[in-house]
Amino acid sequence: MPSDRNYSAFDGPKLVVRGDLATMIRVAKSHLDTHPQAQLLIFDDSTGSQVDYDFRGTVADVLQRYVPEEAEGEPVKGPGRPKLGVVSREVTLLPRHWEWLAEQPSGASATLRRLVDEARKSEDPALRSRRVTGRVMTVLAGNRPNFEEAYRALDAGNGHRFESLTEEWPEDVRGYLSALAADAFE
Repeated sequence: MPSDRNYSAFDGPKLVVRGDLATMIRVAKSHLDTHPQAQLLIFDDSTGSQVDYDFRGTVADVLQRYVPEEAEGEPVKGPGRPKLGVVSREVTLLPRHWEWLAEQPSGASATLRRLVDEARKSEDPALRSRRVTGRVMTVLAGNRPNFEEAYRALDAGNGHRFESLTEEWPEDVRGYLSALAADAFE
């Protein structure tokens, strides 16, 4: 997992932790151990996607599964280059795509990484922020008063309206959404 990525875990409307993967795992595992009925919602702050982790076992067990370099003891070797954050995944392309990639001097993997990096750099930060915030907002506040109007304000880039429509929402939810939406309103 990339070290620059942050995760946020909520227990209902209460923010339990926000930090890198190892920090999130440590705090979330401790919370789950002391609150066995808790049902955490965990978000990848960079995408707004909800993510699931297997918290069975000790903190070291959980870290070993997801952040082996942070776990005590010997790390388990797996596919990819984990020290670089590389994870083996499958990509489905049409034959013409594979043919084009085979012609590239730097190889298929390097070419795909370059294309993805170029696309990420050219992405409009305001649109990305709206998309990420919208994903999280739907999960954390989809049943809150003024949700639909707040979502419209987010899409329109109207920060003042967004803030006024969400001011009655739980403080942690509102604060998290405001942080994610920062680029959406510039």
